[in-house]
Amino acid sequence: MTEQKNIRINVELIRDWAQNCLQQAGAATELAQAMAENLVAADLMGFRTHGLMRLRYNLTCLQDGSSRANGQVKVLSQRAAVQLWDADLLSGLYVMPKAVDAAMTMARQCGTGTVVVKRAQHVAALAVYLEQATAQGMLVQMMCATPGQQVVAPYGAKTAWFSPNPFAFGAPTQGHPILFDVSLSMTAAGKVRKAIAEGQPLPYPALITAEGNYTTDATTFLADPASVLAPLGGEQLGYKGSGLCLFSELWTLGLSQLGRHQEQAGLDANTVWVQVVDPAAFGDPEEFKHQAQAMVDGIRATTPIDPNRPVRVPGEGAFKIRQEQSKHGIEYSAALWRQLEKVALSTGIPLPNS
Repeated sequence: MTEQKNIRINVELIRDWAQNCLQQAGAATELAQAMAENLVAADLMGFRTHGLMRLRYNLTCLQDGSSRANGQVKVLSQRAAVQLWDADLLSGLYVMPKAVDAAMTMARQCGTGTVVVKRAQHVAALAVYLEQATAQGMLVQMMCATPGQQVVAPYGAKTAWFSPNPFAFGAPTQGHPILFDVSLSMTAAGKVRKAIAEGQPLPYPALITAEGNYTTDATTFLADPASVLAPLGGEQLGYKGSGLCLFSELWTLGLSQLGRHQEQAGLDANTVWVQVVDPAAFGDPEEFKHQAQAMVDGIRATTPIDPNRPVRVPGEGAFKIRQEQSKHGIEYSAALWRQLEKVALSTGIPLPNS
């Protein structure tokens, strides 16, 4: 069998195509533009499981009404530096930049600003929103939980309670900002689905079977009864990830007052906590950047275990991938390109030529 080659496609062309597909599904122009931009931004940075791999899902949500095609968020409560929003099933890809902007506005006045957003449909990769704040010299951190989802087991359990709960932060330096984005489970559900699609095992035991065994077999995620995701730390140190999941859900589901006992099971709407801090409220913002840069330089100066694999600062890999793909086009696997071809067929909007 001939090995199928990956596809390279111009960033603007694939972004415009995705926007056209989303608009055809009913999304208002501004909403479709933000959704396409942030899905493609994830692909540009190498977050493949949160890029156009999720386009069909977003189109389906728009078509079946589980994602609103237009409208604005509702501000439910606010103080000088705090706001609670209800996105009412607007796409998180559209709502998140607005939440970061609102948090930055409060931070300029108060030194910090926090926005908690509930019922935002498909937020995708938190990393793509971080530079919005770091470009303005601000610190930003985010946590996300999904009250309608239970796929992560608390430490010591073989049944699920938590969602995967990504956590991200960004900080400005004198060079590239620091960008960090991880799941508080051993892996994300999207990566398990990707391993299943590719017929590959997981790189480490990230699943717990119904019998209580840790496994790398991704197909157990589709078994009946299905395996569940292990918390960050795995079999030996999962109490750390379990505690962090609880922390993130107190700051999201707790503060939004919308928990699993209230939300419709299976609804893939997210609750997000966004906080921005303005270093200028504490002193010279340039001195903060100097301090952050010293930390980055110190990390890079440490001795690597493998000389061929230099120690990296969070975000460096994403910047490298984005720079290369911005120049040469985004690289999609043949399998993912086939998925996009099916979207093109169903929408009647041809994919751009690679």
